[in-house]
Amino acid sequence: MTTKLTLTLEESVIDQAKKYAAESGKSLSDIVESYLKSLSTKKQAKTKFSPLIEELRGSAPLPTQEISTPSFSSKVSKLKGILPVDENFDYKKMLAEELTKKHLDK
Repeated sequence: MTTKLTLTLEESVIDQAKKYAAESGKSLSDIVESYLKSLSTKKQAKTKFSPLIEELRGSAPLPTQEISTPSFSSKVSKLKGILPVDENFDYKKMLAEELTKKHLDK
C-alpha cells in the first residue's frame, strides 16, 4: 500500500533531487523510499547518539585528521550567532568536555 507524503525542502535541494532522479531513470518517490528504508536498516545496526551529536557528527575532525574549517549543516548555520558568547569561547573544548562527561563520567 502506498501513501502520499508532503515534504518541505529548500528549492535548490528539490531541483537537484529531480535532476538526479531523471539522470538515474528513477522516480523521486522511489529514491526517497529507498533512502528512508536504508536509514531504518542502518539505525538498527549503529549506536544511538543524541540529536545534537548527530547534527555535529562529521563537522569536527578526528584527532588523526588534518584540522580544517568545519562545515555545518544548514540548520546549524542558521543558528550561528544567535546566542551571545565570550570571544574566548572554545566550542571544541566545550564539546570534548561534554562528550567526556556523557560517555566517560558515569
